[in-house]
Amino acid sequence: MYTVYNSKKVAVNCVSFRLLTLLTFKLAIMDKVRILDYPVERPLTLRERIVDFIKDSIISGRLKPGERVPEQEIAESFGISRTPIREAFRQLESEGFISVVPRKGAVVSPITDKDVSEFYEIKSLLEGYAAKTACDKLTQKDIEKLEALNAKMEKCAERGDVKNFFRLDNQFHDTFLNTCGNEKLCALVHHLVAQFERFRVTALSLPGRMADSVRQHRHIIGAFKSGQTSVVEALVKANAERGRDVLVEEITQKKVQA
Repeated sequence: MYTVYNSKKVAVNCVSFRLLTLLTFKLAIMDKVRILDYPVERPLTLRERIVDFIKDSIISGRLKPGERVPEQEIAESFGISRTPIREAFRQLESEGFISVVPRKGAVVSPITDKDVSEFYEIKSLLEGYAAKTACDKLTQKDIEKLEALNAKMEKCAERGDVKNFFRLDNQFHDTFLNTCGNEKLCALVHHLVAQFERFRVTALSLPGRMADSVRQHRHIIGAFKSGQTSVVEALVKANAERGRDVLVEEITQKKVQA
């Protein structure tokens, strides 16, 4: 007795097997990527390198408020023309690090306690409301994402890695912002924090602020887990207000020293 094979069925089964094998392989790779603390990042563009260099110079105090950013020296240091530097200036101006003054060039913008207070007051209100709205909508996967991000931030704090801490902190806040369901609110917050990025980066670079923020995040996650809407709102507001307080204190101390 002979078994008759259906060639179409065999072909379909072979294709299905190959697809299943490929899918299993991709899932295995994704699992390995998830356990890495830091995924491999793409190389920085020339403009991004210049932006980071000038930001570091401003935050570290090598370039002080009111000082002109030395465009010619930067061009010579990087061995480039002024075109990518001017592209970097546009980004830095939009983020509040510098002001481009006609016939003078790029100048480091001052940070005033009034500007800081106003920014963080608006940020605390908007993010607090977003967190309260998102509280009942966050899934278990969202909670796990918040915990994973905060664990990575803790390692950044231990290393003093402000740049990666800032990136992860954005992802932490975006998790509940994107879940709140209010697209206009999300757009408003993103525009606000992009415009005043300098304040947040400067605050995070102050001694103990990153570790303090990690502790605050733990309390926020706990409130999300237990569904305490009003507590979540208060804690997210407090997180922003703490950033305001440490930065205003730093500005005040510098005024006294001057």
